[in-house]
Amino acid sequence: MASAISFPVPGDHGSGSLTLAYERRGSGAPLLLLHGIGHHWQAWEPVLDVLAAEREVVAVDLPGFGASSPLPAGLPYALPTVTAVLDAFCRELGIDRPHVAGNSLGGLLALELGREKLVRSVTALSPAGFWSEAERVYAFTALRAMRLAARSLPGPAVERLARTTAGRAVLVSSIYARPGRRAPQAAVAETRALRGATGFAPTLGAGGRVRFTDDVPGVPVTIAWGAKDRLLVPRQGPRAKHTIPAARLVRLPGCGHVPMSDDPALVARVLLDGSS
Repeated sequence: MASAISFPVPGDHGSGSLTLAYERRGSGAPLLLLHGIGHHWQAWEPVLDVLAAEREVVAVDLPGFGASSPLPAGLPYALPTVTAVLDAFCRELGIDRPHVAGNSLGGLLALELGREKLVRSVTALSPAGFWSEAERVYAFTALRAMRLAARSLPGPAVERLARTTAGRAVLVSSIYARPGRRAPQAAVAETRALRGATGFAPTLGAGGRVRFTDDVPGVPVTIAWGAKDRLLVPRQGPRAKHTIPAARLVRLPGCGHVPMSDDPALVARVLLDGSS
């Protein structure tokens, strides 16, 4: 069962409190896992037990997503703010410079943590921030459509769709290459997470100005991209490699934007290699 921790963070109107939900398993070198926009820590469930056999794994709901509270009033959902929150979260848990892996928005945050030298290594799965303007507009339009669909579908309709492979494709094929592999309850839970994410709109609003253009020297970086990613298209991977020349670029055959469910064994191996 997931845990939660509350700690103070500064805002425009003084210090406020933030509560982050997280799952902590295993032992060994600490590995922080960061999900994408509209998702929750359970996105990592397909690989958690394999990772926990060799790492102390902490999968966290980002502020305003999953079971975590939104940022205090006055705090923007911008990279510097969320990066500082994640650093404070690790310190609250007694974790010093973990390895970090992130998907999509989480991948961008992982790279920013690496750029700030707050982590030991970075593994980024289809990270945001390496798009052209046209690709960004396309991705944001698709995300808004996913959010609208999640908020428009009545709960019973979501549950009915999730019972069949074809129905799960309707719900989650935008982010998975193999939506039929998602358990019905997982498809329902992540649709609810997308519908209820208070951080969705402000995060997307802040993201329009984001490009990751800096190298990450002195920190081992792995960038992995699903070959069937339809949200952040795979040609963004070589751009990321050009920006971070020392990074290892890995192709994930048969995987979509959220690859942990599409090929858990492959993704777990990439994460373990990247955090070794």
